Amino acid sequence: MTTVAELPAGFADKVLSAQATFRSVMDAMARPGSVQRVTAGSGVPGAMMRGAAAIALTLFDHDTPVWLDPLMSGTPDVGKWLKFHTGAPVIADSSICSFALVGDARALPALDRFALGSNEYPDRSTTVILQVESLTQGTAFELRGPGIDGTAVLRATLQPADLFDRLAVNASLFPRGIDLVLVADDAVVAIPRTTRLAAKGD
Repeated sequence: MTTVAELPAGFADKVLSAQATFRSVMDAMARPGSVQRVTAGSGVPGAMMRGAAAIALTLFDHDTPVWLDPLMSGTPDVGKWLKFHTGAPVIADSSICSFALVGDARALPALDRFALGSNEYPDRSTTVILQVESLTQGTAFELRGPGIDGTAVLRATLQPADLFDRLAVNASLFPRGIDLVLVADDAVVAIPRTTRLAAKGD
């Protein structure tokens, strides 16, 4: 059994690293499709990419229930690490989680399994943090929506292959819906609920 002393460390400088990561995530949300870099922690559990760990250390707390996919929940120490460093409760019911941490993108559940918020409280929805293979190489996705001047091109290697088709449900739900943060190592891209796929290339 892993003791607290044996858990991977969090941020070396908690305040400065959290501030820098928060700015990067907010910049990503303000400019959907743009690749931002986050401050990586000094140690992370095996299944978590550095960017996902940095986001967790910055945004998770005791008031943000977290759902873990089977890869994350089945990896020793992920739950312990989150509880120790963030205080966030890890829950089994994805429909009431504030954040969902998905390590195996191919096994992403149907989006209607997550909290979609309400018209009165659209912020009570799930932000899905999805680890992907690459945010610089792969298929070209042309995006449009608020925060984008015309269109933005994201070149990425994503799973599931129909990810943007699934996100199209946001259009009919607005102001409710799912916000998505893609993570590849220490790179992050935000796809807020207002962002739409304009075209898909090679």
